[in-house]
Amino acid sequence: MTHNAGKDARRARETRRNMLFVAPMALVAVLLVALPLIYVMGMALTTAEGALTLDNFKGILRADYLLVFANSLKLAFYTTVISLLIGYPFGYCMARAPKRWRFILMMLVIIPFWTSALVRIYGWKILLQGNGLINTVLKGLGLIEKNIKFLGSYGSVLLAMVYCLISMMILPCHSAVDKMDFTLVEAARDLGSKPWRAFIDVTLPLTMPGILAGCVLVFVPSVGIFYLSDIMGGGMVLVGNLIRDQLLKVRDWHMGSAMSMVLIVLTAGIYLVYRRSGGDDLGVF
Repeated sequence: MTHNAGKDARRARETRRNMLFVAPMALVAVLLVALPLIYVMGMALTTAEGALTLDNFKGILRADYLLVFANSLKLAFYTTVISLLIGYPFGYCMARAPKRWRFILMMLVIIPFWTSALVRIYGWKILLQGNGLINTVLKGLGLIEKNIKFLGSYGSVLLAMVYCLISMMILPCHSAVDKMDFTLVEAARDLGSKPWRAFIDVTLPLTMPGILAGCVLVFVPSVGIFYLSDIMGGGMVLVGNLIRDQLLKVRDWHMGSAMSMVLIVLTAGIYLVYRRSGGDDLGVF
């Protein structure tokens, strides 16, 4: 009886200790995540007079708004595909490189995070402008006679998107390859598989969790990023631009909140699909 009482007391102390650790995080989550979301949802479901309504969500079904959402999803898709085509081979080579080179390559991926994305994108803007370094070099090599207009194009916005987010593809792909058991690849080769066949049958399935994590980490933020289009002069109106204009220019906080909730639900849906497909908690290290 005394032994059971002692176990219950220890269990109660552990429970109180765990609650003390969890309480600060729970408080932060409530104050910085739950309450703002509740407020935004309340704004989306009410009119300026405070009456409940679904008209704000119905208003999003306008053809021009739907086109903006479609363009944002298309740009996010292209960004994810290009990031995967570049990021996966880079992450693979980084994981298989000698230890000294692996550290250098990792630093090349991480160091850009130490600088503001705005500063780095303005650097690209300087390079791509009419009298920038790229046009100057091309002219000096005799490859062009007139300056190429890089800025203000769809390609310049796509370049900026890939540049800002490709690290989020490289890191999970590198982690997946680094944790892989390459004796399985060697076994496939010993059994007669060609290199490309061993990659498709062994390497690709084993690194698929990293690929999926990278796709989610790139696709989700690229749907909402809008300042890159403003800086690179693409002239595109994305979902982020639409929400910003509703909040700051039109001053229709209810419609802007409804658009924000649609974007949040879309993001949550992508994450749920990812988890249902066997994804982890999106850890990249």
